[in-house]
Amino acid sequence: MSIFQQFFGSSNDRKVKSMQARVLKINALEPQTQALSDEALRAKTVEFRERVAKGATLDDVLEEAFAVVREAARRVLGQRHYDVQLVGGMVLHQGGIAEMRTGEGKTLVATAPVYLNALAGKGVHLITVNDYLAQRDAEWMGQVYKFLGMEVGVIVHGLSQGQRQAAYNSDITYGTNNEFGFDYLRDNLVYDADEMVQRGHNFAIVDEVDSILIDEARTPLIISGPTEDRSEFYKTIDLLVKELIKDKSNFDFDEKQRQVILTEEGSERIEEILLAGGHLAPDTAGLYDAANVSAVHHVNQALRANVLYQLDKDYIVRAGEVILIDEFTGRMMHGRRLSEGLHQAIVAKEGAVIQPENQTLASVTIQNYFRLYSKISGMTGTAATEAQEFLDIYKMDVAEIPTNRPVVRIDDDDEVYRTAAEKHVAIIGLIEDCYRRGQPILVGTVSIEKSEQLSELLKAHKFEVDGKTRNGIPHNVLNARYHEQEALIVADAGVPGAVTIATNMAGRGTDIQLGGNVDMKVMQWRDEQRGLGVEVTPEMALEHKARIEGEIATLKEQALAAGGLFVLGTERHESRRIDNQLRGRTGRQGDPGHSKFFLSCEDDLLRIFAGERLDGIMRTFGVQEGEAITHKWLNSAIATAQKRVEQRNYEIRKNLLKYDDVVNDQRKAVFEQRAEFMAATDLSEVIAEMRRDTIEDFVTRHLPPKAYAEQWDVEGLEHHVREFLGLDLPIKAWAAEDGIANEEIEERIVKAADARVTERDAQVGDHMRTVEKSFLLQMIDLQWREHLMHLDHLRNVIGLRGYGQRDPLQEYKTEAFSLFEKLLTDLRQNVTRWLMTVEFQFEEPPQPQPGQFFEVHMDPLSGENAAQMGLLPDGIPADQREALPVSALPQGWEDTGRNAACPCGSGKKFKHCHGALV
Repeated sequence: MSIFQQFFGSSNDRKVKSMQARVLKINALEPQTQALSDEALRAKTVEFRERVAKGATLDDVLEEAFAVVREAARRVLGQRHYDVQLVGGMVLHQGGIAEMRTGEGKTLVATAPVYLNALAGKGVHLITVNDYLAQRDAEWMGQVYKFLGMEVGVIVHGLSQGQRQAAYNSDITYGTNNEFGFDYLRDNLVYDADEMVQRGHNFAIVDEVDSILIDEARTPLIISGPTEDRSEFYKTIDLLVKELIKDKSNFDFDEKQRQVILTEEGSERIEEILLAGGHLAPDTAGLYDAANVSAVHHVNQALRANVLYQLDKDYIVRAGEVILIDEFTGRMMHGRRLSEGLHQAIVAKEGAVIQPENQTLASVTIQNYFRLYSKISGMTGTAATEAQEFLDIYKMDVAEIPTNRPVVRIDDDDEVYRTAAEKHVAIIGLIEDCYRRGQPILVGTVSIEKSEQLSELLKAHKFEVDGKTRNGIPHNVLNARYHEQEALIVADAGVPGAVTIATNMAGRGTDIQLGGNVDMKVMQWRDEQRGLGVEVTPEMALEHKARIEGEIATLKEQALAAGGLFVLGTERHESRRIDNQLRGRTGRQGDPGHSKFFLSCEDDLLRIFAGERLDGIMRTFGVQEGEAITHKWLNSAIATAQKRVEQRNYEIRKNLLKYDDVVNDQRKAVFEQRAEFMAATDLSEVIAEMRRDTIEDFVTRHLPPKAYAEQWDVEGLEHHVREFLGLDLPIKAWAAEDGIANEEIEERIVKAADARVTERDAQVGDHMRTVEKSFLLQMIDLQWREHLMHLDHLRNVIGLRGYGQRDPLQEYKTEAFSLFEKLLTDLRQNVTRWLMTVEFQFEEPPQPQPGQFFEVHMDPLSGENAAQMGLLPDGIPADQREALPVSALPQGWEDTGRNAACPCGSGKKFKHCHGALV
């Protein structure tokens, strides 16, 4: 620490100190706030809203609003905000990141800034890491908001469109980052503004902000639809690759960079196998001929699936389905799939049912989704290590919030053993010691596989107690396989003598409280009583809660006497934040605690970065079997290795963002334009402008302005006018006229096209506006989908330009801009061609018959539609969609409102039934 910091404090100290004056003002308001009745306290919300509506800023009402929330929480939850929690709330309100240690009450901290910002009436989003926490926090903290007269919604997987709209229209909306991001993408795929669910991006608080904005940011959110089914080919290639990798000389595996490629021998061998099986195109030069690019792609993906991706570490198989595992939280990622056929290759490897590959329909990175918000903030126990990245990408400062009580936890230096077996002996010995003394112990592992391996060792362990041999140490395992019991397992981890093995402790959401968690015990008891058919009265609940509190107080004293919670790390994670999250589980709110990490030279991190050198040092110094080395220098060396991995991951995220930033402006332009078109009722002027621009493009291309008349390509212009405008015009005769200019020919074509449009308008009638809007939106989606596919392909090959001494990113920017210009040109031309050349027929609509109507579920994630039967609502095969006629409405139906029920009795809205052009 510098002399300047000793006298004036660090920048963080000064930042926190500057907020203390406002905390004092909030505390001064407490007596008069406590004197208010429930109704008067609730009325404060109306008062604050009126003041904000009249021009007061949120900062003007901050002290009063925070005081009101504190009092509401005290009355409803029995929890009063600590002063440091109010400081954390101010950091969140200012758009920063509040780093608060585990057990300091981050969930309660968020209530004050959420309430304050919800007063503006624009909605506040609180983003959590999983559905369980979203529902729990919405119900738990929602009691405070509802007491103060605010609406609370929650977005979880499986909600209907109407439920999502209601949740987003609430004052406060809880949900996961994936749900919010995918809803944003889905909103830009719908064809009616009434079907959109989100209402804007005003203010968001991200819980476990490092997990969501850092760890999750390496992969973009993608909504995709299926392409052709190549299941059998995946299975065939998988069998060939499994045979190939039996000989390790056929491939090179770089574990540090997580890359695997075929060697020259491997390429020759697979080429022979593919040729023999007839899987390569005939008459080609070999495996790497352009005609065989698809086969090479499948081989590479099968190679990655079999070598890089491991069962029970990167994914699990449940009920015949491959489910990816989040490497940072150890959670199952339902619905998440790897792109470019890699997921199908893993499924083939495991012999599960293969779903078709997907084509991207819409995508956005986590970074660019959260940049949509006018203000964003976050909270976590571990953000300081990534402070620079938060500042660079999200413009968010990290503030370390002091603990309510001093931390008295003891953090031991790491113990390093030569082999994993020696390390396991030491770990089992320490667990046994804690179990004997009644000290609760939390054991952290880095994967499901290793947690289950340790569990088996504990089950097989034999030890003596009071002269009797005991078989196995009782314990609980917390990983993706036991996801459903998560909260109960975590809640019991502080009971004396409890042994809990956890794959990862990031974002678990439930505190480990010494002696046990009162609220979880009461909730569990309520569920048991309901299961027995017993109606729980408030009196019964209070009586049972008092009994549990007494039991837990006794157990807490025992746990404290044993030294508090012991946290044991079985190896270091790639990220220091994950280790700190595990370590932070002990020593909450001034409780005693202990933490220690056990490592071996065979652990992934040490083996990859320093395994051989470290093993050599231990041999040189004569470290015996079962002995460990411990030193602060060793801790520093391990931290350096972790920093290297973190830096590499940061570069991956930064690189992803650089490329996505190129597309982001295009995405915003397309989505904003699409939303405008969807909200409009008459797009005839837009269509007319597209038509004129298309004609201008054709005339400029075939009749260049500075060219002589004999150099004009008149036949080419006639062809395009006939193909795109459906007009047979005497352009050749016009061009033969003396002194005629290309501008005049263009004017005549425009005039003829406008006349045809007027004629078609009269023919189709009022339906024409609906036709134009429908065609325009469909064409935007089609062109944008193709554009994304082209950009995906471009990303895959643009790196090769680096061999030509050209910057791949700059090349990508140039190519992407050219592709976007082409998209706009194609959009104008295709919309013009559709609307000018499609012929409309009129028929009497068929009378509805029982069994002829089907529910249509447009699901962009699965691509399923038309009741999964290939039919449209009127029973006509989906592949005949373009040939469907426009329905002429029966007399008296013309004045039916768009959102009214259809007179045919189908139960659908008119606009989705006979009021739509099918």
